[in-house]
Amino acid sequence: MNLTLTLLALLTGFLTGALFTFLGIPLPAPPELPGLVGIVGVYLGYKAVEYLDAGIDLLAALGLAG
Repeated sequence: MNLTLTLLALLTGFLTGALFTFLGIPLPAPPELPGLVGIVGVYLGYKAVEYLDAGIDLLAALGLAG
């Protein structure tokens, strides 16, 4: 993991959140902790399946792959 990239992403998110609040625009992300934890859960599930090298090609399984 690249720490510099992670810190820049955090800074960008912070500045974007501050700008949205300053301009009175609603956040495009869940503003409550359970919503944020749900997003973390989606990410962790993605990484777990990727780590386990599991999954299928859904389009090929349905016969729709070109």
